Amino acid sequence: MSVRFALARAGRALFVVWAAFTCVFMLLRLLPGDPVALMLSGRNGFEAVPPEEVARVTAELGFDRPLPVQYLGSLLDALRGDFGVSIQTGRPVREMILAALPPTLQIGIAGLLLALLGGAALGVAANLVRSPALGQLLRSLPAMSISVPSFWLGLVLIQIFALHWRLFPSLGGSGVAGAVLPAITLAVPGAAMVAQVLATSLHDTLTEAHADTARATGAGPIRIVLTRGLRNAAISSLTVAGLLVGGMIGGAVVVETVFSRPGMGRITQAAVGAQDLPVVQGVVVVASVAFVLVNLAVDLLYPVLDPRIRSTGVLVAS
Repeated sequence: MSVRFALARAGRALFVVWAAFTCVFMLLRLLPGDPVALMLSGRNGFEAVPPEEVARVTAELGFDRPLPVQYLGSLLDALRGDFGVSIQTGRPVREMILAALPPTLQIGIAGLLLALLGGAALGVAANLVRSPALGQLLRSLPAMSISVPSFWLGLVLIQIFALHWRLFPSLGGSGVAGAVLPAITLAVPGAAMVAQVLATSLHDTLTEAHADTARATGAGPIRIVLTRGLRNAAISSLTVAGLLVGGMIGGAVVVETVFSRPGMGRITQAAVGAQDLPVVQGVVVVASVAFVLVNLAVDLLYPVLDPRIRSTGVLVAS
């Protein structure tokens, strides 16, 4: 892997973060309504707020400056890790994000591991079972799982495992027990993606000429899958793993709302509802940085897993 290839991927990652920041900045400014007036009316029992008070707070937050000046100021502050102060709570946005990250990372990492392990197990099992009917059933499960809405799955898990069997906390649980059901809810769509890609890749591998040659030498299906199939499926599975991070970030908003858990999803929901521009911008930047870092690592691992991928990042036929 050349330095040029790594720099190109890093440059693309920086561009994605900048584009995400710019898009959310412009979209939030185009929303109807005045976030400062909304905040002040909420604090005042939703009664009318004097225009002078709205103008004073608007000037304090810098929202009365020209749009290009606001953009450049916000961009420079974001580069220093300073996302300003929440309009809704008055707390520094960085402090709010740092407090919300641990609960989200807890269910996000657990959900990602469950998705990878569960999806890999299902994908391998679909190609190892001897019954064609059972194999077809296992291969159809991922498509069915992807179509299940996360909020519905979360409510079903709460009903069965929390309210009926009382094995886990239903809402707002902390610790390991409180993270089990949210992590499973996050993991199911991701596991379906991994299983679908892996099962297809393994099926293609088992029908290739080198697999027939291995069978002729006495190798069984398990040995072929473990020695050849998984290696050939590594590239496609790695791509899916990178995409899963984006799904986990988006899914956290729904899952944390369903399970009434603190975290990035909850503060995002509250910030969007209140048009809390600094918080929304800070969350988007942090989420985009996490997404591009994972996908940058995936890009840099491609040449390591497959030497045919040269500095251009293109698969070179051998």
